[in-house]
Amino acid sequence: MYSIKEAFYSLQGEGAHAGRPALFCRFTGCNLWSGQEKTRATSDCQFCDTDFIGTDGQHGGKFKTAQALRTHIDALWPAEQGHKYVVFTGGEPALQLDDELIAEMKSHGYTIAIETNGTLALPEGIDWICVSPKTTHPLKVTSGNELKLVFPQAHLPPARFESLSFDHFYLQPMDQSHLSKDQIPLTNTQQATLNFCLSHPQWRLSLQTHKMLNID
Repeated sequence: MYSIKEAFYSLQGEGAHAGRPALFCRFTGCNLWSGQEKTRATSDCQFCDTDFIGTDGQHGGKFKTAQALRTHIDALWPAEQGHKYVVFTGGEPALQLDDELIAEMKSHGYTIAIETNGTLALPEGIDWICVSPKTTHPLKVTSGNELKLVFPQAHLPPARFESLSFDHFYLQPMDQSHLSKDQIPLTNTQQATLNFCLSHPQWRLSLQTHKMLNID
């Protein structure tokens, strides 16, 4: 059984594939936060800006088999358009993404990407791995294509990850839209991120262009 909060066709807004058409499949649930505001302050991840509770989002639902979910995703991909690219995200997609679903998507021509917090082992066969650390818990995924660190996180300095085996290292300014005015830190996160990248050229700036363009 797969529980999907939402699924939609859009453009990737972040990282190395920014601007690429993609089918986003958002799983429900996360191992670092319940998704409920009352538990945010005591959770391992306190700055998430995503709703991943339930299955009531756009094209969300429960799917008993990998084939059923793949069929659902196929219906959202534009007809007769190739280069099929699916991004499994969350919440934490590693809680549900498994060998069966990967095999099913591959057999129907999809390139598979995942956006994960890296604390859970991943199945084989994923084509593009983006890890976004959120906690001091040891990473189970220490290699991949992108390491995307939301910045700044006082408990997670970028130097902690610089020796890991990733093709790209991105810093992304922390989205503070969920914070009240009295909670927003004095630091300008965008300027701080830019300054850090300028002085540490291993890191590149990643911006959430989909939010700037007001697209899903």
